[in-house]
Amino acid sequence: MIIVVLGPPGAGKGTQCRLLAERLALPHVGTGDLLREAIARQTPLGRLAQPYLDRGELVPDETMVSLVRERLLKPDAQTGAILDGFPRTVEQARALNRMLSELGRSVDRVLYLRIPGEVVLDRIAGRYICSKCGATYHVNSSPPKIAGRCDRCNGTLIQRPDDRRDVAQHRLVVYEAQTAPVVSFYRQEGKLIEIDGDRPVERILEDELEALGSRESTPDPEGTETTWQRN
Repeated sequence: MIIVVLGPPGAGKGTQCRLLAERLALPHVGTGDLLREAIARQTPLGRLAQPYLDRGELVPDETMVSLVRERLLKPDAQTGAILDGFPRTVEQARALNRMLSELGRSVDRVLYLRIPGEVVLDRIAGRYICSKCGATYHVNSSPPKIAGRCDRCNGTLIQRPDDRRDVAQHRLVVYEAQTAPVVSFYRQEGKLIEIDGDRPVERILEDELEALGSRESTPDPEGTETTWQRN
């Protein structure tokens, strides 16, 4: 089973993907994490991708497709995977379909986390991570006990360059222009499941698992809607 999770930056895709991975026993393939690791290691891919991420822009399609293909060929992804952060453009979605077809696989279901833009911006701009262990904090919803220090390891909390408010605003503009059309692409394919992402994490997960557990999809005559039901 190949599951794609879509939504604007800061919609909570990473959290939901990790929870789904645990419940469904599938690997969580987060392209953002993979790219940041490549940048930290200064691999050729990391050096190529860093300027794009620093500006809040998308990494070129060819690079992303190659990265995802390589990850899906690993042993732990042979029974499926949850894709987080990919595809981000319609061209990437088409390229993913072609790549999976070559591997005898396909995208099975697509979860779309809907969330208002202002909520997204506040989530991103208030997010900090530990420079040592990678723990994530938010100045409002999950602040550290001691300002600027990690509760787990006492490491220094930093803000990623792509989480700065000005960059976050640009990321939302890029999302609306290039990534939002992917939602329409998968809606027309009859694979889209829309989820209200502005709720507690547990409620969102419940809806996702219910929709993924069983389904009956009925696209309208123009292929623009899909209803999901329990058997």
